[in-house]
Amino acid sequence: MSQTGGSIKQQKQDAGRARVDMKLEVALVPVSDVDRAKEFYTRLGWRLDDDLVNGNDFRVVQLTPPGSGSSISFGKGLTPAAPGSFRGGLIVSDIEAAHKEFVARGIPASEVFHGSPFSAAERISGPDPERKSYSSYVAFADPDGNAWIVQEVTSRAPGRIDPASTSFASANDLAGALRRAAAAHGQHQKRMGHRDGQQDANWPVWYAAYMVAEQTGTQLPK
Repeated sequence: MSQTGGSIKQQKQDAGRARVDMKLEVALVPVSDVDRAKEFYTRLGWRLDDDLVNGNDFRVVQLTPPGSGSSISFGKGLTPAAPGSFRGGLIVSDIEAAHKEFVARGIPASEVFHGSPFSAAERISGPDPERKSYSSYVAFADPDGNAWIVQEVTSRAPGRIDPASTSFASANDLAGALRRAAAAHGQHQKRMGHRDGQQDANWPVWYAAYMVAEQTGTQLPK
C-alpha cells in the first residue's frame, strides 16, 4: 500500500476511536535560586499553588498565571536543564494593558513591539499598526534568563478552539471581548442604516455570535 493510502487508513482508524483529551498542565522552568524565582513569579502576579519540600534534595514550587489552565513548576531535583534555558509564551487580550501591569509590578519588560518575536534585531517599536491578532508582543525574562514572549491574541486562527465550547478565562478577557463586539456592532448598525441612538433589539444575539466567531477564528458577522 502506498504511503498516502496508509495515511488515509490510519485517519479512518483514528476517527473510529474515542478521542482522549490531552491538556497541557505544567511546564518545568530550570532555575538556580528557588526562593528568588518564587519571589519574581509571585511579584508577576501568578498564583502560588504549592511549595513542597521532601528532604534536602527535592523541592517543587508551582505557580499559575492569571486566567491560565496551565502552570509552571521549578525547584530542586526536577530537571537537568540549565537555568535560563527555558522559553515560554503567554497570551493576553490587551498587550498595552499587560505592559502597564508589568511596569507597575517592577518587572523589567521590553517595550510593546511588533515584527519578529524571536529576533531582537527585527523588532519594531509599538504594537502592530493594524492591531492584528497574534502580531503585537512584550518580552521579559526571569532572574535566571528564562525568557517569555507575551503575545496579543484577540481573534483566534481557525481550528484552534471548538466553537461548541468557547469560554473566557477571566472577567478582563470577557470585558475586552465585549468592548470589541460593541465597536463592531456600532459599524454594523451604520451599515444597516440605523439612526444614532436607535437601539438594535437583537444586539445580544449579535454580540454573542461576534464573540464566539472572534474566539474560534470563524467568519465574523457583518
